[in-house]
Amino acid sequence: MKPIVALVGRPNVGKSTLFNRFAGERLAIVDDVAGTTRDRMFGEAEWNGRKFSIIDTGGIDPTHGGKTPLSIGSADFIDDIRKQAQIAILEADAVLFINDGESGITAPDREVAEILRRSQKKLANGTYWPPIFVVVNKCESRERRDQAAEFYELGLGDPFAISAIHGTSTGDILDALVASFPPSEVEEEDDSIKIAIVGKPNAGKSSLLNKLVGEERVIVSPIAGTTRDSIDTKIEFGGLDVTLIDTAGIRKRGKIDHGVEQYSVLRAFKSIERADVALLMIDATTGITAQDTHIAGYILDEWKSCVVLVNKWDAIEKNNETMEEYTAKIKRELNFMDYVPILFISAKTGQRLEQVMPMALQVQEERLARLTTSTLNEIIHKAQDAHPHPTHAGRALKMFYGTQVRSDPPTFMIYVSDPKLMHFTYIRYLENQIRAEHPFLGTPIRIVTKGRRD
Repeated sequence: MKPIVALVGRPNVGKSTLFNRFAGERLAIVDDVAGTTRDRMFGEAEWNGRKFSIIDTGGIDPTHGGKTPLSIGSADFIDDIRKQAQIAILEADAVLFINDGESGITAPDREVAEILRRSQKKLANGTYWPPIFVVVNKCESRERRDQAAEFYELGLGDPFAISAIHGTSTGDILDALVASFPPSEVEEEDDSIKIAIVGKPNAGKSSLLNKLVGEERVIVSPIAGTTRDSIDTKIEFGGLDVTLIDTAGIRKRGKIDHGVEQYSVLRAFKSIERADVALLMIDATTGITAQDTHIAGYILDEWKSCVVLVNKWDAIEKNNETMEEYTAKIKRELNFMDYVPILFISAKTGQRLEQVMPMALQVQEERLARLTTSTLNEIIHKAQDAHPHPTHAGRALKMFYGTQVRSDPPTFMIYVSDPKLMHFTYIRYLENQIRAEHPFLGTPIRIVTKGRRD
């Protein structure tokens, strides 16, 4: 598991700028594949050989440029950043508390500092968890850097005076941040199939977990997961060892608003990273939401297999076309995952729950499937004959041969005359041709091109 670092602070202090600087070129806002644009609040960073995930707890909102339209003095604003602080302290492995060196300390800054300070837990070795770093941004001048000393008043240790826009002293905070991470643990070998139940709050994740576990009556042991927030439940199904990864919050999480989007997404992200298959639960009574598509996007980003479960189907008034119309709507919203199977269930009444585990295990089988080299090359050559790659500046791309280099997920290497000529739409075309031969149900396909001379 990569450590998660949360950026906390009021709007206009430079959280998004620092977020983008840390993420660098690895931050993908728009996918190369047509129709896969998805909002991101996560990025991946690396420093001194240590990879970690970063999250802007304010929720990067493309409609407002990452800024909240609330006024600094409003009660709603203070309540909003209080929730951010609670999310960060519960879920992150380290917290960067971003402040504005230009405006100095404000009332909201003091409020968040107090929440963060009270929420830390003292460990046996005398240190506090999670570590909190006070970052004073917009310190481009020497005068501003000297004035940053006033942030000692927050009582959270030494302030780091930086300029996110210029990158000044950001290496210092990264050094301290990486040094605070616990040593990388070598996970014990676990051959069980890992299935994560993810979705927005109140979608029915807990009810589904309880039904899946209760009906089987073969719990081996509920054990604490590798993250601090989830509980793994080991069961046996059809002679296979399965680990159900819960993100529904079996443990009491304290008094926190479960409607906060980034809270549920953050917890889902942690569990998705560890899973083989994700069960994405959608509330039929509310329909598919932006939050659902966010989580689906993270599933694809991590190259995990997926089954969409439309829960609370018993609460929907239906006619002969309802299921078909609902399916079409989901496929439109999740057009970047059109290979994903959809089940309409009710965790409350038990409707179609007997199909959930068999479908998840079928998808896992597809994840491990392999195509022979001869079959793959037949697909490639037929595709090329039927629809040659467009020329670019008079140059034509030639595909020579391909092979499946790995499974989990299925990954195909295709040797071509010049990888730079390969257009992303043609990769999507090749994926469709491969799926016509073998569907790889619920599983993403990765296609990599390589020059033959390489």
